[in-house]
Amino acid sequence: MNFDWNTWASEQRIEFPILKEQIYGKPLVYLDNAATTQKPQCVIDAMSHYYLHDNANVHRGVHALSERSTLAYENARRVIQQFIGAKSHKEIIFVRGTTEGINLVAQSYGRLALKANDEIVLTELEHHSNIVPWQLIAEQTGAIIRVIPIHDNGALNLDIAQQLINKKTKILAVGHISNALGSINPIKKLIEWAHAVNAKVLIDGAQAIAHMPMDVQALDCDFYLFSGHKMYGPTGIGVLYAKEALLEVMPPYQGGGDMIATVSFEKTVYNQLPYKFEAGTPAIAEALGLAVATQFIQALGWEHIQAHEKSLLAYATPMVAAIPELSILGTTSEKAGIISFVLDHIHPHDIGTIVDRSGVALRVGHHCAMPLMQRLGVPATVRISLALYNTQADIDQCVAAIHDVRRFFKRVAS
Repeated sequence: MNFDWNTWASEQRIEFPILKEQIYGKPLVYLDNAATTQKPQCVIDAMSHYYLHDNANVHRGVHALSERSTLAYENARRVIQQFIGAKSHKEIIFVRGTTEGINLVAQSYGRLALKANDEIVLTELEHHSNIVPWQLIAEQTGAIIRVIPIHDNGALNLDIAQQLINKKTKILAVGHISNALGSINPIKKLIEWAHAVNAKVLIDGAQAIAHMPMDVQALDCDFYLFSGHKMYGPTGIGVLYAKEALLEVMPPYQGGGDMIATVSFEKTVYNQLPYKFEAGTPAIAEALGLAVATQFIQALGWEHIQAHEKSLLAYATPMVAAIPELSILGTTSEKAGIISFVLDHIHPHDIGTIVDRSGVALRVGHHCAMPLMQRLGVPATVRISLALYNTQADIDQCVAAIHDVRRFFKRVAS
C-alpha cells in the first residue's frame, strides 16, 4: 500500500500554530518557504523557556542562571555539530545567518588567501549574498570573479565549469540549491574539481538544509553555511561550518567581548575556537531554538520529509504548468520543491497581490538573484516554495487563485 503523504503532511501542520491563521477570511496557504519557514511549537517553547527560566549572559557569569544558559548554549552547538556531521564543535560558528557567514569567510579567509589576479568562481544561480561579499573582497585584493553559466533549464553548464575551475582558482563559492529556481547543483563533483587545483570551496546551504541530510565530512567542503529561519528555526541565527585547520589560521572578523583571551592597549590575544569568531553577546535563545529545530527535523526523518516534498512537487508541477499562458522557469530534473513561473502580460507583483486575497502567500520579485533574472530575460518571477507541512489542498487553493488572476485581467482587458 502506498503511504499517504498528504495525510502525513496534514498531521505535521498541527505542530505549527501560525498555520491555523486565516487571511482575509480564507485558510492560510503558506508557500513562501524558501524565504522563511514557519516555526513549530517546540521551537517557540524552547525560546520562551529560556527567557522565562534561564535568561542570563553566557560564558561570563558564575551564578546559576549564567551557568545554565552557558550549558544550554554550548549543548546547542554540539546538537548542530551532530546534525551536519562536523568533526568537532570547534567547527561550528554561530552567526546571524548565511549572509553574515559568507561575509565572514570573504573578509577573513579571503583577505588571507587572495591576491591580485587570483580567481573566485561563482555561478549564475547565486543569491546576492553569495555575490556581493566576493565583489567587495575582489575590489580589495585585485582578485577576479569568474561565473559558471547555466543552461536554459536552470542546470549548471558543467563543461564550462570544468574549464573555469583551474589553477588560478582560489575560491569556489556555490549554492547547494538555487533559491530562485530550485536547481540542485552537483556540489560533490564541483568540490572534487576545485580541490584538484587546491582551491577552497564554500557552499551556501541556506536552501538545502531543510530539505536533505547533510554530512560535511563526507562532502569534504571547506565551508558550509545555513540560516535557522529557513529550517523551521528562529530568525537572526545561522551557522558557519568550516574545517578547523582553516579557522585556526583565519583572523577574527569582528572584535569585542568573548572573542578574546587577554586585552591590553599594546596587544590582544584572541580566544580559542569557536569563540574567536563570536564577538559580543550571542543570540542565545535563537541558538537554543535552532538546536530544537534540528531535533524536530530528525525526529520526523529525512526519508519522510524528502518523499513528501518530492511527491508534492510532482503533484504541483503539472497543475501549474497546465495554466494557460504560464511558463515555468527552471525545469532541470535535479530540482528541489520550488516552482518559479511567469504569466504572460501580468506582472508578478500583481499576481502576488491578488492571490494574497485568497489567503495564498507566494514570493514575487527577483528573489535576490538579479543576475539570474537578467540571464532568464525576465524582471521577476512568481515563486512557489514547498515545505514539509504543505498539502495538496494548499496547491489546489494556490492554482485556483492563479486562475482567478487570469480571469480578473481578462475582464479588465475586455
